[in-house]
Amino acid sequence: MRPLLPTAFLAAVALAALATAPGTARDRRAAVPVATPAGKPQACVPIQSLRESLVRSDSVIDFRVSGNRYYRVVLPQGCPGLGFERRFSYATSLSQLCANDIITVLYQAGPTRGASCGLAPFQPVTIAR
Repeated sequence: MRPLLPTAFLAAVALAALATAPGTARDRRAAVPVATPAGKPQACVPIQSLRESLVRSDSVIDFRVSGNRYYRVVLPQGCPGLGFERRFSYATSLSQLCANDIITVLYQAGPTRGASCGLAPFQPVTIAR
């Protein structure tokens, strides 16, 4: 029996659910933590390795992957509403999330979708704590 929903869609929903739960307005405006590059940027990361997405602002997303490592994506242009909502979805036909994929902001109020924005390379980083 085939699944009713495509695997890529299920992966997108799973990643959106992993996004940090909305906090107070003050939490949403927290400073972006300092990150030190820890290798060469990657064009793609395997979807199965993604454990958590941490939306830091309208233009910065940190992805925690297996092994408690992080990749930082700095969007080429800010994605309106992303830093406030801190939730997004994506669709891909591959088993990887890539720099040329598009994310779409998900609004908490109602089933409304927001801006769609292109990703950028995944920079391995060490995040200051």
